[in-house]
Amino acid sequence: MNKEGKIAKISGPLVIAKGLKDAKIGDVCFVGEAGLMAEIIKIEGEKVFLQVYEETSGLSPGEIVINTKEPLSAELGPGLIGNIFDGILRPLEKLVALEGDFIKRGTKIKTLDREKEWEFEPILKEGEIVSEGDIIGKVRETPLITLKIMVPLGIKRAKIKKIFSGKKKIEEPIAILDDGEKEFPIFMYSKWPVRIPRPVNKNLEPKIPLITGQRVIDTLFPVLKGGTACVPGPFGSGKTIIQHQLAKWADAEIIIFVGCGERGNEMAEVLKEFPELKDPKSNRPLMERTILIANTSNMPIAAREASIFTGVTLGEFFRDMGYNVALMVDSTSRWAEALREMSSRLEEMPGEEGYPAYLGSKIAAFYERAGFVECKGKPERTGSLTIIGAVSPPGGDFSEPVTQNTLRVTKVFWALDEKLASARHFPAINWTKSYTLYSDSANDYFRENVSSEYPELIQNARKILAEEERLLEILRLVGFESLSDLERLILETAASIREDFLVQNAFDEIDTFCSLPKQSLMLNLILSYHQKREEKIQKEGKTFEETKIPEVEEFIKKMKYLPEKDLKEKFEKVFNTLKSC
Repeated sequence: MNKEGKIAKISGPLVIAKGLKDAKIGDVCFVGEAGLMAEIIKIEGEKVFLQVYEETSGLSPGEIVINTKEPLSAELGPGLIGNIFDGILRPLEKLVALEGDFIKRGTKIKTLDREKEWEFEPILKEGEIVSEGDIIGKVRETPLITLKIMVPLGIKRAKIKKIFSGKKKIEEPIAILDDGEKEFPIFMYSKWPVRIPRPVNKNLEPKIPLITGQRVIDTLFPVLKGGTACVPGPFGSGKTIIQHQLAKWADAEIIIFVGCGERGNEMAEVLKEFPELKDPKSNRPLMERTILIANTSNMPIAAREASIFTGVTLGEFFRDMGYNVALMVDSTSRWAEALREMSSRLEEMPGEEGYPAYLGSKIAAFYERAGFVECKGKPERTGSLTIIGAVSPPGGDFSEPVTQNTLRVTKVFWALDEKLASARHFPAINWTKSYTLYSDSANDYFRENVSSEYPELIQNARKILAEEERLLEILRLVGFESLSDLERLILETAASIREDFLVQNAFDEIDTFCSLPKQSLMLNLILSYHQKREEKIQKEGKTFEETKIPEVEEFIKKMKYLPEKDLKEKFEKVFNTLKSC
């Protein structure tokens, strides 16, 4: 079999080779004397089309192309957590240490450290029968995360002939298995093709909310663990800040953040900020449960296209151990632009706005890898992978193809509004345009774990916000004086819900995160105050102004900045004041 060919044509990141026999779609090749990494994306007779993951300037026709006969795969094992990778999982810190700030093309470096030793602790014994997905041991990767070493997928039944313990490098066997025909070693790491979903025993219905500490999300538009969410918005509306907040505060054990085609200064800020952040639960560095994939807008588009698939493959790997994983992608629009550029270079028939006709199926294939699942192997366990993708529609136009195709497959829509952002209302999620299809499951959880009345409070808050929209239309026509006292009260309560509850300061030490009990107390107080004033207007005939209770209003304006430890005492006091009035 001929694994070598020659470059026939070069068009940006697209290279056409000839002479590669037995080539297959998805094979990884090395192109030119520099050995640039590439992937076969199309075969047409003798022509083999490759997308190159590095800058192709300097390549010339006639240079050699070598086919590895292997698909683009991710190395999965100890050493992933706390690291920063590029789009094809090369560790950036090691690349910088190796070559300085300017990385040479064709640099080859393994994802995982081959020299570092890890303490392997077996949990099974020699003679036991195992199959794919069974956990045979564990490695303490960071103080926050224990890596479970699983029997590689594809092994149906084998006996543990030998199992070792103690310090091992990842290329040293930690067990020897015997399937009756041959013996083979098991290592602490494995490989998996990034474009193929990892198999599971069963897909389950998501039921538990992913608590983010962001009030507008957790209360009005929750996403479940194993669910999917879309965050579209124009430039400057706060997409990246929301993604950062979710990465910092979401109650998933593993956080994977993919910066796909984002501006270099934004990604540099993430890389600088994340290592300094503390995990709110353990007070340990957040990087001890985080993986960052950095693929900025000035990097080759082919690597951008691959980056989200490497990210989701890492997510599935930790999901299979029984962890809850949250994957943030910022943004899928840049990924779609990479698809569009490669499609045009392949001279494919363009679809809407020049995007390839298969854009919808590509987006669906990505988001459908999310899920709450029953993992393969023993012990029995469940895991989840939640995918939250930002979309950057040109000019904030939600009717463009990337946004529309994303909305068809995601169940949560957080619509960012440029007008809200301009008014300094952050998070700038528009409560009339956004929606969640997980309300029923989230409400069941809220009743059992927060408060039996919390779902009703949320529904009442939504009604008041919807009524405000109607009253504002009337207000524009006839003026504030023409409104009744009850209508004025609705406008004031809606303003309080917006300004005192929905607005949240990501840069305030206390307000940056809000627990579910605090969210429930805050919303309960706003609506209880509304109900009290409504009763006074209806039953006692008092005017809108006469029903005001200054001390309660003052507390409502300051309550978001109350530390969690002071909640019970302070809220009890103000609720007693409300009852006595």
